[in-house]
Amino acid sequence: MNDDARIIGDESMAPAKRRQADSAGTGTKQLSGTTARQECPHRALSDTEERLRAILETAVEGIITIDEHGLIDSVNPAAERLFGYSAAELIGGNVSLLMPSPYREEHDRHLQDYLRTGKAKIIGIGREVVARRKDGTVFPIDLSVSEVRLAQRRLFTGFIRDITERKRLEKDILEVSDREQRRLGQDLHDGLCQQLAGIELMSQALKQRIAGRSKADAARAGEVARHVRAAIRQTRLLARGLSPVTLESEGLMSALKELASNTETIFHVRCRFECEPPVPVRDHAAATHLFRIAQEAVSNALKHGAATRIGIRLARQPGRIKLAVSDNGTGFPQHVPKHKGMGLRIMESRAGMIGGTLAMENPPGGGARVICEIPAAGANKKHNDCGRKKEKPEIEKANSHR
Repeated sequence: MNDDARIIGDESMAPAKRRQADSAGTGTKQLSGTTARQECPHRALSDTEERLRAILETAVEGIITIDEHGLIDSVNPAAERLFGYSAAELIGGNVSLLMPSPYREEHDRHLQDYLRTGKAKIIGIGREVVARRKDGTVFPIDLSVSEVRLAQRRLFTGFIRDITERKRLEKDILEVSDREQRRLGQDLHDGLCQQLAGIELMSQALKQRIAGRSKADAARAGEVARHVRAAIRQTRLLARGLSPVTLESEGLMSALKELASNTETIFHVRCRFECEPPVPVRDHAAATHLFRIAQEAVSNALKHGAATRIGIRLARQPGRIKLAVSDNGTGFPQHVPKHKGMGLRIMESRAGMIGGTLAMENPPGGGARVICEIPAAGANKKHNDCGRKKEKPEIEKANSHR
């Protein structure tokens, strides 16, 4: 074959080779594209995991996940700082480690009750509770819990925010309000009541002086004295409402008993107070907050629940004191709105300020129930009377003017 024929042959073969080369190149590109598509979901999954990890690690709130047995599955850095534990110390342990008594001993039971019945007390709702650091200090937190159902198990994620500063501010505001109320009550009792008592005596003396000259004028003077006595009774009730808890050991029990009695008299409903055996609360601040909670719960039962029977119960349980106000009214709404009324928010704040918890529920038999539980140790510490002069308890002073 001459050179021209060889050149023609090579040229005739060139398109075929080019097609083979193109085909090979296309195959390589197709294989590369398939590999890229296969890697894409893995890369996207990896990116998602990295983003989630970054969010958890930089979140200001503490985030803890637990399994359905209450064992800690993961902890973010904010939760480590919040509780003083490292993740290695917490993961695999029971989340009740982060709770003070008596809630620590009850947590597993509450979790199992939810898994069995599906009735949530905190999951999906959120609540102010107390938590415990590694050093043993107890502090208030805002806790929101969500549930995640996986193929083989369930996880619960808790979002935790330290609300110590907020509770301290609320405490200061309420303490200022309570001090002002006590001052007003004292002024009404010791000031206005004394002046009215003087007017009553003067009216009685005037009645006796003019009785011989004009029976009609004497009757009018006696009527003035009766009106003054009625004003004294109303003023004493108002003063008692502003400063209800005396400094004696039975102050709270006495005040709750009087609350029940006044509720029956004024609103014509049945209201009973139960406290057997006696539960003395020596800390004046704790006693005052518990009374205000009971007072607000009774008011809500009358105004919003249209109740005709109300029960107030004060009881001591292991490690805590429990106040419960129950009624036979319409009960709480199925879902209490996040923007609760001022009364409910103040009750929660008062409970938190004395290291307690507040729960609102609709009992199976109907009506509503408000439950406040506080640590017994805090309720039994003696109040500080430093800088205050010794005075008679208010009940004794009231009786002395009658």
